[in-house]
Amino acid sequence: MTDTKPTSWAPSPGTHLILHLGLGAFHRAHQAVYLQRLRDAGDTSWMLAGGNIRPDGEELMRALGAQRGAYTLETVTPSGEHAYQRIESIGHVVPWSESLEELVALGAAAHTAIVSFTVTEAGYYLDQHGRLDSSHPELRSDLEGRSRRTIYGAVAAICERRMRVGSGALTLLNCDNLRHNGDRFRAGLLDFVQQRGDTPLADWLRAHTSCPNAMVDRITPRPGPGLPQRVLAATGREDAAPVMAESFLQWVIEDRFAAARPPLERVGVQFVDSVQPYEEAKIRVLNASHSCIAWAGSLLGYQTIDQGTANPSIRAMAHAYVTDCVIPCLRHQHDPYPVDLAAYRDTILDRFGNAFLRDTNRRVAMDGYSKIPGFIAPTVRECLEHGIDPRPAMVLPALFFEFLREWAAGKLRDPYDDQAMDAPRVRALLAGDDAPRAFTAELPLWGGSAGDPRLHQAFEQALHQVRAWRATQS
Repeated sequence: MTDTKPTSWAPSPGTHLILHLGLGAFHRAHQAVYLQRLRDAGDTSWMLAGGNIRPDGEELMRALGAQRGAYTLETVTPSGEHAYQRIESIGHVVPWSESLEELVALGAAAHTAIVSFTVTEAGYYLDQHGRLDSSHPELRSDLEGRSRRTIYGAVAAICERRMRVGSGALTLLNCDNLRHNGDRFRAGLLDFVQQRGDTPLADWLRAHTSCPNAMVDRITPRPGPGLPQRVLAATGREDAAPVMAESFLQWVIEDRFAAARPPLERVGVQFVDSVQPYEEAKIRVLNASHSCIAWAGSLLGYQTIDQGTANPSIRAMAHAYVTDCVIPCLRHQHDPYPVDLAAYRDTILDRFGNAFLRDTNRRVAMDGYSKIPGFIAPTVRECLEHGIDPRPAMVLPALFFEFLREWAAGKLRDPYDDQAMDAPRVRALLAGDDAPRAFTAELPLWGGSAGDPRLHQAFEQALHQVRAWRATQS
């Protein structure tokens, strides 16, 4: 790799920096908003900088850089109330380069206390056992030092530089939907470094870094083409990099920081000893139900999530999944549960019905081969373990199975994106004589439960239910 010369940008003296990797819409509608709230409350001692580790969204990144990291956030409530806020908490936008040299230099600087990142489920390169899948070409390239295209390659480069220059401890903070994200990222990073044979860096990581688990929540759809015009009409400001989101906002973080942390509790962030109950509620109720509605809506030719939520039969499937399976399973973990699960379910379904977001089924339906094992399979397994009827939960994989059949037949209205799915192999699986049985034997989807006769029986029943439902909708 050829290094590019880093810029001379640095935060003002006495300012702590958070370097964020993955400067997409979600970060700008979530983490950056909390930092802006803190600045608006009078604490200007924290600043964000950020960039991407892949050459994605170059036009947007150029626009954001030209605006010196500032942009307008549009939020909308389910009742259609729009609000506009100027976000100026991102002090510097790092242009992408193959070497990531400027990101590495900023991450290694003494004033950087936190490196945070937003990664998709597939971007962790984990196999069904939660270990690194080092056979993946991009991960293998990073392991061999030929690139820095994965989160492990980027963070390892930052930490190696930090260790070498003696910049001190660092918090590595996940801002994404992976279950136990901090713990799993830490295990993956240590595995990555050890596979490289870098024992000194592995020892430094254990002694000088922390990886708190965190839960994030805000629906952030891809903005439609009318957003810049709405921003201009509402604020009088031309903005080439606006972002939109729902009005709801939540962030729960385990209070395990290796260095300084911003006092975000002042602006609504929850710092807790364990994020697990909040995380489980969010992943199983919100994320899984979101996928349920996207897959079901896609089967009926709907384009947006609110259209599916408005269909009483689709809403009933999501409601039954949470009520009959998720809530009983979670109460086996904690009783009483620290979240009012029934109220949370109803709030989420109301949020999904927000027609003003125009959140697309294509966005939410993507990456099912990561979402089944991450969002849905744990509830199915626990239903079987605790004697709870798993069929309302198995409706979701059955919807995904039918969705995949439509994809394989070229009948979906939108393209399907799935980083974790081996598309040729899945096409062959779906074309087999007993595709449902092959589906329930898929290790990437079901892990150790793959091939369980009870799982297959429940799936067959749920698939019959889904096909009967589809017949009534035509």
